[in-house]
Amino acid sequence: MTEIIRKRLAGYGLTDAIHEQQALNETLQSIALYGLWRVDFFSVAAFQGGTALRILYGLPRFSEDLDFICKRPTPDFRWADYSDGLLGVLAEYGVHCEFVDRARADGAVRAAFLKDDSIAGQLEFSYVGAGRRPKQKVKLEIDTNPPAGSGWDFRFVDFPLDFEVCAQDLSSNFALKLHALLCRPYTKGRDWFDFAWYCRQRLAPNLKLLANALNQTGPWAGRNVAVDADWLAAALDERIQSIDWTAAKGDVSLFLRPIEQPGLNLWDTAFFGEKVRILTEIIGGAGLRKNSV
Repeated sequence: MTEIIRKRLAGYGLTDAIHEQQALNETLQSIALYGLWRVDFFSVAAFQGGTALRILYGLPRFSEDLDFICKRPTPDFRWADYSDGLLGVLAEYGVHCEFVDRARADGAVRAAFLKDDSIAGQLEFSYVGAGRRPKQKVKLEIDTNPPAGSGWDFRFVDFPLDFEVCAQDLSSNFALKLHALLCRPYTKGRDWFDFAWYCRQRLAPNLKLLANALNQTGPWAGRNVAVDADWLAAALDERIQSIDWTAAKGDVSLFLRPIEQPGLNLWDTAFFGEKVRILTEIIGGAGLRKNSV
């Protein structure tokens, strides 16, 4: 079954070691998603975040983690209920992983890792140095107490075989990306790359979900902020003024192919200020297009 993985990697047109390993990681992510579907994981959870945008909607950057949310608060969620079945599916494709559960019983966000050092030895790498066998690590993370108000989207995926994924819809995914932009205590350039991508898609965020998320965690927690276009524009503009754009570009650049790199030269307060203006128009209804790319 490793031939399926080999053919998949050949289709990337890779030109360096970093992207070669990222492509292998993304391939393992896709097989893990298929495994989660096989064990009925998507009856209780939805795929979201940057990797969901990449795999399901064509976001032009690589992403590290598989992020999920429970469809409803599920304090008794356990990765152990799915790990054996998931490992069995991965083994069908020659991937013999270790499953490491890092979840804290008292934490709403529960993490686990798939660690593999088997598949690299079965493949030929063009750009990794001779004798090196890169280890792969896929992080799985799920929010067991998500804010209320998400919508769902169901997408078919055809690698490694046909299957269906329940995902957070784009409007809701955008809302939680905005929550991260406003509330994350450090700068993550990948957040801003995704924000610019959303604005290019002419997508309106789910403001009800954003308001619920802001009320749940972050500096606005418990304040019941009335989120509208004007409030959001002011909050984003304030955040944009505080960003070190050189550091932000450095964070995202390793996840982009060469064709996307020149666009980073535009990144500054004026560029993202224009994106905020566009978003304000979108929320107001100009050129509005929901949940499609």
